[in-house]
Amino acid sequence: MLHDRVLVDAEAGAGERKSGGGILIPATVQMGKRLSWAKVVAVGPSVRAVEVGDRVLFDPEERGEVELNSHRYTLMRERDIHAVAAERLEDAGTGLYL
Repeated sequence: MLHDRVLVDAEAGAGERKSGGGILIPATVQMGKRLSWAKVVAVGPSVRAVEVGDRVLFDPEERGEVELNSHRYTLMRERDIHAVAAERLEDAGTGLYL
C-alpha cells in the first residue's frame, strides 16, 4: 500500500439487510445514497487515523475495486472515510470516531 491508501473488505456486509420493522431487503434492491461499512485489511504508511482491523464507513460510489486471490476489495484514500469504529478509540461509549 502506498501513501494514504486504505484497502477494505466490503463483501462481508454486502448481502441482505433487515429493516427496522423486520422486513428482509434483498441485496439487489437499489436505495438512495447509502454509506457502507467495511473492514480494513491494509493501510499505507501515511494513514494516521485508521488501523488494520478497524471498521470504516465510506461512500460505495467513490471507490476503486481490486481483485486479489479471487476476492474483491475496495481501495480508497483515507480522506474518503466518513467514520471509524474500533475498540481502541475512547469516546462517549459508541466506539465511533467521527
